[in-house]
Amino acid sequence: MKMKKTMKSNTTILNSNNATRLIGASASQLDYVLKDYDTSHQGLSEAEAAKRLETYGKNQVAQEKPPAWYMQLLLCFKNPFILILLGLDVFSYFTDDIEASIIITTMVSISVLITFTQEFRSMKTAEKLKEMVKTTVSVIRQSPAKEIDMEQLVPGDVIHLSAGDLVPADVRIISSKDLFVSESALTGEALPVEKQDSTDQTSTNVLELENICYMGTNVISGTATAVVISTGASTYFGSMAKTLTGKRPLTSFDRGVNSVTFVLIRFMMIMVPVIFFINGFTKGDWIEAFFFGLSVAVGLTPEMLPVIVTANLAKGAITMARNKVVVKKLNAIQNFGAMNILCTDKTGTLTQDKIILEKYLDIHGNQDESVLKYAYLNSYHQTGLKNLMDIAVLTHAELTGVLGAEKNFKKIDEIPFDFDRRRMSVVLEENGGEHLLICKGAMEELLSISTHLSENGQIVPLTSQMTEKIQQIVNELNKDGLRVVAVAVKKSEALDKAYSVKDESDMILVGYIGFLDPPKDSAATAIKALRENGINVKVLTGDNAAVTRKVCRDVGLEVNEIVLGSEIDKLTDSELAYLAEKTTVFAKLNPLQKSRIVQALQSKGHTVGFMGDGINDAASLRQADVGISVDTAVDIAKESADIILLEKSLMVLEKGVIEGRKTFGNIIKYIKMTASSNFGNTFSVLGASAFLPFLPMLPIHLLIQNLFYDISQLSIPWDNMDRKFLSTPQKWDAKSVGRFMLFIGPISSIFDYATYLLMYFVFAANTVAEQSLFQSGWFIEGLLSQTLIVHMIRTEKIPFIQSRASLPVMLLTGAIMLVGIYIPFSAFGSSIGLQPLPLEYFPWLVAILLAYALLTHLVKKWYIRKFNEWL
Repeated sequence: MKMKKTMKSNTTILNSNNATRLIGASASQLDYVLKDYDTSHQGLSEAEAAKRLETYGKNQVAQEKPPAWYMQLLLCFKNPFILILLGLDVFSYFTDDIEASIIITTMVSISVLITFTQEFRSMKTAEKLKEMVKTTVSVIRQSPAKEIDMEQLVPGDVIHLSAGDLVPADVRIISSKDLFVSESALTGEALPVEKQDSTDQTSTNVLELENICYMGTNVISGTATAVVISTGASTYFGSMAKTLTGKRPLTSFDRGVNSVTFVLIRFMMIMVPVIFFINGFTKGDWIEAFFFGLSVAVGLTPEMLPVIVTANLAKGAITMARNKVVVKKLNAIQNFGAMNILCTDKTGTLTQDKIILEKYLDIHGNQDESVLKYAYLNSYHQTGLKNLMDIAVLTHAELTGVLGAEKNFKKIDEIPFDFDRRRMSVVLEENGGEHLLICKGAMEELLSISTHLSENGQIVPLTSQMTEKIQQIVNELNKDGLRVVAVAVKKSEALDKAYSVKDESDMILVGYIGFLDPPKDSAATAIKALRENGINVKVLTGDNAAVTRKVCRDVGLEVNEIVLGSEIDKLTDSELAYLAEKTTVFAKLNPLQKSRIVQALQSKGHTVGFMGDGINDAASLRQADVGISVDTAVDIAKESADIILLEKSLMVLEKGVIEGRKTFGNIIKYIKMTASSNFGNTFSVLGASAFLPFLPMLPIHLLIQNLFYDISQLSIPWDNMDRKFLSTPQKWDAKSVGRFMLFIGPISSIFDYATYLLMYFVFAANTVAEQSLFQSGWFIEGLLSQTLIVHMIRTEKIPFIQSRASLPVMLLTGAIMLVGIYIPFSAFGSSIGLQPLPLEYFPWLVAILLAYALLTHLVKKWYIRKFNEWL
């Protein structure tokens, strides 16, 4: 291949890394670039293009394909609690404890099926959001331009770009006319940038090369011919995409579940062997002691946790779907609730993502409609595709008396825009009289061709002092986030000639117009709502500092100091973590810097959300605890996100935060209820095993009691949460769960022991022959106290009076209590060794339960005062 010979003989652009290749192509003369790529203005031949396609591969970027359905199903088993339960399930099966095996298998199956169904459906929805249309490109291959699939493009191809095109690869411009490209997907900059066919010897920032267009950007206006520098994974876009595949960092949810799991495992590893050996030594039946220990292990494990967690998350996903939010990963809902910092891009999130004409001013900075009139006439009469600023001028004119001014003028000529002059002019004739040349362009360019200015209707010379004042006014406008365009005019006698650049001289500067990407009306309200819910908003943008400062102030964000990307590279990770916590706004960031800030905040213990929609946001979306994108985002951003919004609004996020906290609250309710209750039961079993001549409850009794209690918990996802809990960020705390178990769990043991004494002494169930009566009495008391604790633990307030559970919780817990009382009186109860209880038992039961509720509430009040927490 001829190209390979070239690469051997030179230190070529093509053979360098991505960034160096782009900078080298930008700084090199065009002839050298074409020679280096062994191509020409006529492009490659079809045969050569086919060879290069084999060498470099298709023009595709790396993407993480969703797993096959069966792999996604298997991944649902990758949960610490699920794995513990599966271990107990297998153990139960091979030791012929079929009842335990059936119960555990049922619970695991329900949890896995709910998780799989919800996530598979969400994945399919997210896939449908991707664009299904094939992108083509106009390529020149030693023949007239023709359309080919973008994937067939190779280095050295010569392509044609025009307005509306997606740039299909990294390209060096050969020639261009009025070319404006939107790079917001890469940089976050709202306004399009000018591109031209020059040699750039100055810039070392790979994203600021004026003669390079990047894959993933799109052409707003103008045309260009360009040579392809890089394709696929070798493009700037592709190199970023390549880093986003592979294993994702653990989120706040993952770390929380793991920490709680290990706390429960440690309790299990201690309690189960102790109970096994005590029963073995005191009863002498080691086989029965083994099965009883196994039942206790199952009882200590909150086996319904996967079901409860998944049901909570699935309900949250359904609720959010009604609010135009697609939840790709269920765990992200809880991460919403834990989030205390939201990092967001500026463009389209805080702003409207469109350019508007904000001001039209005379030379002293005062509003002047005549300036708008001249700008309107210039934009109206120019030919070709109008850029965003021209559209903004024409749109704004519709709201003023300027509209219709064109009827009084006839277009005579036009001097088109070019990048050297950075201005364009139209020549108009007013009612058959003199000619009016109106020029609009960059401030410094119009100052260089102006000799006079319009001041209060008078034409006066442009002095050096006035030039300084004008530049000062423009600088102040820039600080307010405005992009300033100057307007100048010149009147002359009607001449029958073609106008040229030479006629743009001795101009009269009349004023300037300022453009802005304005903030969304809802942004300030949303930021205030997030702040009231304990979430700090930080802006991470690739846009410039002046524009960012203006927007942030307008939406109510405090901006004391803006940190630039160039400053971040000089900081160590610890220095950046300290700076990131106290800084609200970061500007001129590249993608790596954004991701590094997110990681720095996480290192300080924060749960971080990130909202973005461009390729420059994808790494941060992946790094964050919860990545949030929108349906209009680039595909790779949607793939990296956990949540996809069908409406790009912070108000939607605020609703998601509340839903996330409600979800987490109901999950943590179950964990603390079950863990403390199971620990208390185990503590009770430990004492009873040591002193009773029989087992206080058979293994099957423990499993059924546990199953009924867990069924009563299935309504928890539909429970209410106290407003106080929802007002602050919530996150997993394994230490809190362990402490809760130790302090609250033994309360139930006090009343279990009271039940033991009642059954042993009052009802004389104190021999092996009477063990069925004893076990029946404790079965009912244990189940009812466990179910009652649901209402005691679910709120800091007085249950039933100050805070009432939702109707589903009331109905289900009530039903379980009634069924639990009925079982000893049923044939089923008889078949598992239980017997009917005398009526005298029930007044004692009521007294024990009331005393239990009272003591629990008193301990609750003490606990909250001591540790300043409950759930």
